[in-house]
Amino acid sequence: MDREQKFKYMTEEPIPRLVCSLAVPTIISMLITSFYNMVDTFFVGRINTSATAAVGVVFSLMAIIQAIGFFFGHGSGNYISRQLGAQNTEEASKMASIGFFSALIAGAVLAGCGLIFIKPLALLLGSTETILPYAVDYLKYILIGAPYMTASLVLNNQLRFQGNAMYGMIGIVVGAVINIVLDPVLIFVCHMGISGAALATIISQFISFIILLWVSQSGPGIHISWKNVRFDAYFLKEIVRGGFPSLCRQGLGSVATIALNMAAGVYGDAAIAGMSIVSRITMFAYSALIGFGQGFQPVCGFNYGAKLYDRVREAFYFCLKTSAGFLILLSIAGYIGAPQLVELFRKGDPEVTAVGIAALRFSCISFSLSGGVVMSNMFLQSIGMAVRASIVAAARQGLFFLPLIFILPSILGLRGVEMCQMVSDILTFLLAMPLSISVLKKMGTESD
Repeated sequence: MDREQKFKYMTEEPIPRLVCSLAVPTIISMLITSFYNMVDTFFVGRINTSATAAVGVVFSLMAIIQAIGFFFGHGSGNYISRQLGAQNTEEASKMASIGFFSALIAGAVLAGCGLIFIKPLALLLGSTETILPYAVDYLKYILIGAPYMTASLVLNNQLRFQGNAMYGMIGIVVGAVINIVLDPVLIFVCHMGISGAALATIISQFISFIILLWVSQSGPGIHISWKNVRFDAYFLKEIVRGGFPSLCRQGLGSVATIALNMAAGVYGDAAIAGMSIVSRITMFAYSALIGFGQGFQPVCGFNYGAKLYDRVREAFYFCLKTSAGFLILLSIAGYIGAPQLVELFRKGDPEVTAVGIAALRFSCISFSLSGGVVMSNMFLQSIGMAVRASIVAAARQGLFFLPLIFILPSILGLRGVEMCQMVSDILTFLLAMPLSISVLKKMGTESD
C-alpha cells in the first residue's frame, strides 16, 4: 500500500485488529532473535558445564550489542513513526539514514575495543578461571559480528515503526533457520566446539542483515541513503529522546547479567550454568511479550502524531488486558513444567538442575506482572516522554535488581540469587503503572 493508504490504515483500522496484525510478525521476530541464544545454549550444553556457563557470560555482551541496536533503532524509529503520523516524510527519511549509519559506526567501535581487550572483557563479564577459555573463544566471533548485528536491529525496528514488520520478520526467520542448521554442523561435525556456536551465530546474523538491507532499500517504505545523513544536534537529540529508555533497559540488562554471574559464581560453575539456562527460558517468553508490545508502538506513535488520543488509550488498555491473560497461563505452565524445561538444556547434572528449577519457579510467580511494565515503558517511549520511560526501563534490571542481587544473597545465600528477579519484577510493576496511568488520564481529558 502507498503512504496515504498506510496512514489511513494506521489511524482508522479497528485497534484490536490493527495491533494484532502488527504484533504477529514482531512476536515472531523477537522469538526468533531469542531463539538464537537458546539454540546455542542447547547445543553447547552437550559439551560441558563450563561451556554452558560461558554462553551465559557472553550473553551480557550480546545484551550490550542489542542495547546499541535498540538505542538507535528505537530512537530513530519512534521519531519516524511520529513524523509519518504527521505526514512529514522528508524528516522521517533523514532520521532513518542517521539511525542506520550511527549504529554501524558504534558497532564497529565496540568490536575494535572488545577484540583488543578480549581477556579483560571476558573477566569483566563474569568469567571464572575455568570458564575463561570458553568465553574468549565464543566472544571473539561475536565481537566480529557486532557492527552488522547493531545495524540489523536498526533496520528491523525502522521497518516495524513504519508498519512494515512483516518485511523485517523475513530476514530474522531466514537467519534463524541457518543458525539452527549450522550450530550442530560447526560444533560437532567440524569439531569447533563453542567457537562453532559463535561462528554459526554471526554467519546467520550477517545473512539476516543482508536480507533486511535489501528489503529496506527495495520495499515500499523509507530508504537508507548516506546523502541524508546529518549528524546535527536536533536529530541526535531525538535519537537520545526516543532511544535512551531502550538503552537503559538493554544496557542495564547486560550489567544485571554480569552482576548475576558474579553473585552465582560464589556457588560454583553449576550455579552460573543454572541461572544462565533460566535466563534463556525467561528471555524467550519475555521476547514474545516484547514483540506484542512492539506491535503496539507504531499504533501509539502514528495516532499520537495524528492527535488521535482516544485510539492511543484504547490500544494501551487492549494490550494490557491481552498480555495479562496470556502471561498468567504461561506462568502456570512454566511453574509446573520447570524440571522438564531446565533438563532440556543440561540433563544429568543435578546441581545445575536444582538451581534452574528453583529460579524458574520464582520467576513464574511474578511473570504475569510483566505486561504492565512493558506496555507502560513502550507507551511512554512512543509518545516521547523520555524521563518517565527511562525510569520504567531502568527499574527492572537496574534500580531494583542491582541492589537486590547484592542484598538478597547476603541474607538468603543461593536462594537470594534465585529469587532476585521475582522481587525486582514486583517492585517494578508497582512503580510503572502509576507513571503511565497518570499520563493516560491526562490524555483522556485532552481528547474530550
